[in-house]
Amino acid sequence: MIQEYEPEATRRASGEAESSRASRGWWDRNADEYQTEHGAFLGDDRFVWGPEGLDEADAHLLGPAEGLKGLDVLEIGAGAAQCSRWLAAQGARPVALDLSHRQLQHALRIGGDVPLVEADAGALPFADGSFDLACSAYGAVPFVADPVRVMREVRRVLRPGGRWVFSVTHPVRWAFPDEPGPEGLSVAASYFDRTPYVEQDESGRAVYVEHHRTLGDRVRDVVAGGFRLVDLVEPEWPAWNTQEWGGWSPLRGNLIPGTAIFVCERD
Repeated sequence: MIQEYEPEATRRASGEAESSRASRGWWDRNADEYQTEHGAFLGDDRFVWGPEGLDEADAHLLGPAEGLKGLDVLEIGAGAAQCSRWLAAQGARPVALDLSHRQLQHALRIGGDVPLVEADAGALPFADGSFDLACSAYGAVPFVADPVRVMREVRRVLRPGGRWVFSVTHPVRWAFPDEPGPEGLSVAASYFDRTPYVEQDESGRAVYVEHHRTLGDRVRDVVAGGFRLVDLVEPEWPAWNTQEWGGWSPLRGNLIPGTAIFVCERD
């Protein structure tokens, strides 16, 4: 029997091309398992900003729900387009973009009339000023080597005054082990170590890459991309949410932030 190789976890440099290739491959391979495991929590047409369960229907980070009608909205890293379906139900005109072909196949499986686009967030295939809003719930931003490039691309396709809202793993989380139990409550690494987290195969080829930025780095990336930061939301863990999701859990969520949501505007 052939034993499948378990990727090696390490911290090392990883550039744009390698990071993009690794992300596309990882999500294509793992989309089925991801949607099976988390599909019920995410819903088919719900806009959830992260594992805490903060819902856009309650948070209004994109603006009042009634104000979304008729707006052109780009969702980046859309996965199976759950957020885009919610936006469409509010009367918006969303476009769901993802790097992974398999994730978009799940969007087709679920159904709906949302246009789907397979593309890299660092090279958006849209004309300047095509959208009123852009959003990303844990999509693209944590996985790219050059986040400023993504910010500038988003700014380019937004109209003046457009809002860009994205969520990422809270930078503080990087100092702690990715464990939901008590073993994940002690600092194990330097918060200031920006070396990417890489899983690589036996030949040293990256199969998963995630990039760490400090909170200050993220703010500077937003500004360098041409945006004004108008809010930074750190969702608290709600009492109703008893599930674990990777390193997220009620235990950790009541002690340290797990998600950071950046609300930005294009002047």
